[in-house]
Amino acid sequence: MNKKIIVTSSLAITALMFASPVIAASADVTKIETFIKSIIQILVTLAGLISAGFFVWGGVGYITSSGNPETLDRSKKTIMYSAIGLAVVLGAFVLTNIISDLATGAFGATQ
Repeated sequence: MNKKIIVTSSLAITALMFASPVIAASADVTKIETFIKSIIQILVTLAGLISAGFFVWGGVGYITSSGNPETLDRSKKTIMYSAIGLAVVLGAFVLTNIISDLATGAFGATQ
């Protein structure tokens, strides 16, 4: 067991010592920023659609509860939690836009 660990460790150290440095491509901040913004926009859109679906689900449950207090409470919680989730997602979207604008200003990238 110890021999295996020693061999593995020595191979890893040797590989790290002789690893050639990676030559990176030019740092184009606008491409990275555009990619991240598009991913965030897609995620916010999906979260909005899911939240709207839960609003509808909770509304239908509220309407069809027929006075059953358990179903009524469950539907109210569904509507409330979907509203909280939508608020969190929108807050995150606004925050990422603010951070992106600040980073663009700090790194001097042009849009």
